[in-house]
Amino acid sequence: MEIKKNSEVDVDRVKSSFLMIGLNYVAGLTLAAFTFQSVKMDDDLSDSKSRQKSQEYQAEEEEKPEPEEIEEPPAVVIQPPIVEEIQEEENIDEPPPPDVTPPEPPPIAEEEVITVVEEIVEFPDVEAGFPGGAAAMIKWINDNVDYPQTSIEMNEQGRVFLSFVVEKDGSITNVKIERGISPDLDKEAKRVVRKMPKWTAGEAAGRAVRARCRLPINFQLN
Repeated sequence: MEIKKNSEVDVDRVKSSFLMIGLNYVAGLTLAAFTFQSVKMDDDLSDSKSRQKSQEYQAEEEEKPEPEEIEEPPAVVIQPPIVEEIQEEENIDEPPPPDVTPPEPPPIAEEEVITVVEEIVEFPDVEAGFPGGAAAMIKWINDNVDYPQTSIEMNEQGRVFLSFVVEKDGSITNVKIERGISPDLDKEAKRVVRKMPKWTAGEAAGRAVRARCRLPINFQLN
């Protein structure tokens, strides 16, 4: 039996077509594989090179010493010089200074003479007395008293009591009014006593002392 071939279906041509397609596919896969490996290898190489460069750069950075910090000196502020203003003084004639006369030195104080005042004896051993006695004293007073005219006109009369001191030399000091009548009569009584002559000084323990005496003077109108 003879097998007849269909002219519409040519198996050989179909096989050859499939064979070409398969070859092209295989060739494409092979080319793609080589291309992928090449690209991958290139990427790996580039990555390794970049990592190597990065490591080398880091090593250089670590080995490279850091520069020392230089402290900047403080800024110097220079100020412009101060120019003093020169004021022109007017030519004014000043008056001459006044003459100063030094003060005179203080006067030299004179030496003070200290006088020792002895005690006044109230009741001496020997009383001081008027020369000639009491009668002579009364007569002397009557002869030397001047009755004040105002007291006569005002009818002033009475007894004035006085006290005084007979010094060692018999002089009379410290005349005082112990009880008076009027200013005029009191004044006249003091005047008369001061006018008396020196008395005989009193004595105590055998020596002259300052003795106090008391005397009444009677003023009476006739």
